[in-house]
Amino acid sequence: MKYLVMVQGSQADYEAMSGKASASSPAWNEKDVKAMFAFMRGINEDLAGSGEMVEGNGLAEPARARFVSAGADGRPVISDGPYGETEEVLAGYWVLDCASLERVTEIAARIALCPQPEGAPEYPVVIRPIDPGPDA
Repeated sequence: MKYLVMVQGSQADYEAMSGKASASSPAWNEKDVKAMFAFMRGINEDLAGSGEMVEGNGLAEPARARFVSAGADGRPVISDGPYGETEEVLAGYWVLDCASLERVTEIAARIALCPQPEGAPEYPVVIRPIDPGPDA
């Protein structure tokens, strides 16, 4: 079965990884950032080696997001983000093909151990089964 495994973050977290602290996130140093990327690279290599990795990517900071919705007149309404009230957003994801929910949960538990500076916000790793649709 395929699963979408997601990690969350905020604009403040991305800024913290660039060395700018905020009330909600301490500044990361170069060692912190390298440790996080090395950890994620190791997970990706293991998942590729086991054949469970379908796809995975980290996403650019929310400040580079664009929101498109339908306006009342049917024309698109386009705005850039993020907004001050925006909490967590999708920061990265994996599409995994795992034998069971238990297996993908093991992987998510490992992802949750990603190193970060003390005091950095902790977000749950979210697992969503991918619906194969009615023809599956």
